[in-house]
Amino acid sequence: MSKAFVFPGQGAQTIGMGRDLAEAYPEARAVFDEVDAALGENLSGLIWEGDIETLTLTANAQPALMATSIAALRALEAEGFAVGDAAFVAGHSLGEYSALCAAGSLSVADAAVLLRKRGAAMQSAVPVGEGAMAAVLGLDLATVQEVAAEAAQGEICQAANDNDPSQVVVSGSKAAIERACEIAKAKGAKRALLLPVSAPFHCALMQPAADAMAAALASVTINAPAVPLVANVRAQGVSDPEVIRQLLVEQVTGSVRWRESVEWMAAQGVDSFWEIGAGKALSGMIKRIVKGLETQAVGTPADIAKLKEA
Repeated sequence: MSKAFVFPGQGAQTIGMGRDLAEAYPEARAVFDEVDAALGENLSGLIWEGDIETLTLTANAQPALMATSIAALRALEAEGFAVGDAAFVAGHSLGEYSALCAAGSLSVADAAVLLRKRGAAMQSAVPVGEGAMAAVLGLDLATVQEVAAEAAQGEICQAANDNDPSQVVVSGSKAAIERACEIAKAKGAKRALLLPVSAPFHCALMQPAADAMAAALASVTINAPAVPLVANVRAQGVSDPEVIRQLLVEQVTGSVRWRESVEWMAAQGVDSFWEIGAGKALSGMIKRIVKGLETQAVGTPADIAKLKEA
């Protein structure tokens, strides 16, 4: 059985995530300590005892979710599992940084600092209220791209996340996204609803954030990953550190091609996907993308105990 390790993106955050891992595994605790030290603040306190509104702020959620994913990975490693057991790593949006950290391309400290900068840059790229994102359910990517083109009317409106065959997220100027919701419903979408996000991610409006990440990534050491990264913007495996650096910049304005990424991994023989970190959102998408794939959530000591028994 060939497996891939996949890492969740924004929206998976919950208060208390990773705490039981940190209590059960010193290796997991060390990850949270390292992130706190890198950021110069008590992010773990916010994750475990803060309020969800503050944790959900993009600049907090991004490093927090990475910390939780890598803590879960370190716990797995303590039980004898290794990234080298996987054929590929992949992550949804910010999860790409977790995947690179897992594969040894980025240090935990560098990933935390980069994600704090990424979150802040994405938040400040567009004034609050001027951008929006919406999930379109029940239409395929090609149809949603038609919807976006029709809704744009001179403004930005793009397919941002191709999550699975029944869910595509559009991103752009608020008025254009509202038009897209109406057009999508007219074209037969089951639902088209605005998402509770603070900025329009993965569209051309994020160019100032892409420029900021190009500068931030320029001086960071990126090693070749232990196993190939299936990059969001390419939907295929990459291992060259300089290509990875460029794709992390492109990813800020580019589309998250998650459906194609999973299809590509399945075509390479991957039949088991381990979702490392908070939540199970990716597992649900994966099961809708290719029927018959096995998924395994790895976010708690109980999940890891189950894997050991198996």
